[in-house]
Amino acid sequence: MPNRKASFDATEKELNAKEKMVRGSLWMTIGNVFSRLLGAAYVIPWYAWMGTDANIANALFNKGYNIYALFLMIATAGIPGAIAKQISHYNSLNEYGISRRLFRRTMVIMGVFGVACSGVMYLFAPILADGNADLIPVMRALSAAILIFPMMSVIRGYFQGNQNMMPSAVSQIIEQIARVFYMLLMTFIIMKVTTGDYVDAVIQSTFAAFIGMLGAFAALIWFYSKQKSRMNYLVENSNNEVQISENHLIKEMIKQAIPFIIVGSAITLFKLVDQYTFERMMASFTNYSPKQLEALFSIFSANPDKLVMITVSLATGMAMTSLPLVTEAYTKNEKPELAKLISDNIQLLLFIMVPATLGMIVLARPMYALFYIPETLGVSVLIEASLVGLVMGYFILISTTLQGLYQNREAILLLGVGLIIKVVLQYPMIRMFETYGPLVSTAVGLGGSALLMTRSIYRITKFDLAMTAKRILLIGILGAVMSFITWLVRSGLYTILNPDRKFQAFIIIMVCVIFGIISYGWLALRVRLADQLLGPKARKFRRKFRIK
Repeated sequence: MPNRKASFDATEKELNAKEKMVRGSLWMTIGNVFSRLLGAAYVIPWYAWMGTDANIANALFNKGYNIYALFLMIATAGIPGAIAKQISHYNSLNEYGISRRLFRRTMVIMGVFGVACSGVMYLFAPILADGNADLIPVMRALSAAILIFPMMSVIRGYFQGNQNMMPSAVSQIIEQIARVFYMLLMTFIIMKVTTGDYVDAVIQSTFAAFIGMLGAFAALIWFYSKQKSRMNYLVENSNNEVQISENHLIKEMIKQAIPFIIVGSAITLFKLVDQYTFERMMASFTNYSPKQLEALFSIFSANPDKLVMITVSLATGMAMTSLPLVTEAYTKNEKPELAKLISDNIQLLLFIMVPATLGMIVLARPMYALFYIPETLGVSVLIEASLVGLVMGYFILISTTLQGLYQNREAILLLGVGLIIKVVLQYPMIRMFETYGPLVSTAVGLGGSALLMTRSIYRITKFDLAMTAKRILLIGILGAVMSFITWLVRSGLYTILNPDRKFQAFIIIMVCVIFGIISYGWLALRVRLADQLLGPKARKFRRKFRIK
């Protein structure tokens, strides 16, 4: 037994909280960003094959996915975050046996729950479609994926709780590859070879979610089997001092899961407010036809969403990584470490999201032309949506952090405040700004909730607010300099390339992205900001490139 322990100690490198955060965030960023990029890239051929019905098809696709996203949250009952939180809690007490029991029992329960939720979505599709007959088969196609997703989420939460983000990241990539392959194949066959019915193409495009889930689930099972011997060792060497019944474990899981489902559904709930109100409100004071209103919905919701969620996925990855670390520090009552971790997490999020958001704003025109069509309204909405995406990303991180501190009730209450703000502002914002209005009300609602949550976290942890604010200001300055450089490069390229032509737009984007990354990276290393946030790896880069 001692030799076995020594071998595990030799292979398992001890990392501090910042290094775990950076490593985990890197894996989750790779998984999230790659899957989001692939999820955005498919739009180029998909949108083109849909022809004149492209905007309406995209709106139909997006409306189905909004309902599906809500059912996914219900079907998983917040399990990924809840199980990660609980496993991290028991692991920090060296009670790995309890963690395993919790995992196995939750797998069985969520398998049953997945079947139930899939059936409910299938049966109630006509009601949820809100009079849109084309939306019924789309939602029923999506209901198949809910059969698998709850159990898959349990495994992802298990790995997350053990601070191993690589399996989740790889499974996301596999899921997206399988989904996009099936989606594009079936869309091409339907639109270019057989009937040309865009509704049938959207139905198959949404059924692709089930195909992707199968691939991801298989990958997660493989990773679980690979690390089983290590987990067996940890279970055998647990303290076994905490006695707890399985019924109590499940009750505790449900207690933690309910807040995660409510808060985790925040962005989906905000989008559903738009879905069920925008067209009605616009129709009350304009003369747009139903098809025109559906196309406008696509322009402000479906179209920019594919691109903006690439940057928002950075926040999702960081939130998933930070949750077990925050819970572990809170459980161990490590107050100085917890305060530093909170500050580092906020800075690291903005360190990545601010330049990504500003870069998307500078490149909005060629990006919209590349993925959709040259359109002035679409470009303007994408710029606004990019700024709203920054608010969304901060909300995701800060709401997850608040729950990691066991402030579940407060997280729900403050989300409710933001949702009320959204509902109250929805009509006046739409009346004033029309297509831009829903994004304004979303930004104000989510932003208000996020600021109130930040205040609550500060009250609990007393993290260094002044230093955090100074670093955020520095990040903003570096981002502004990077944006100016990118704008200069973009302006120069506009003199020889047409940003409204897809291939030329692609060249403009790639060249500008390279200049943006290099300039921002150099600036961050030069002022030592990267050293503070990324640790020793940043110092290695600075020495390698001889940046003083």
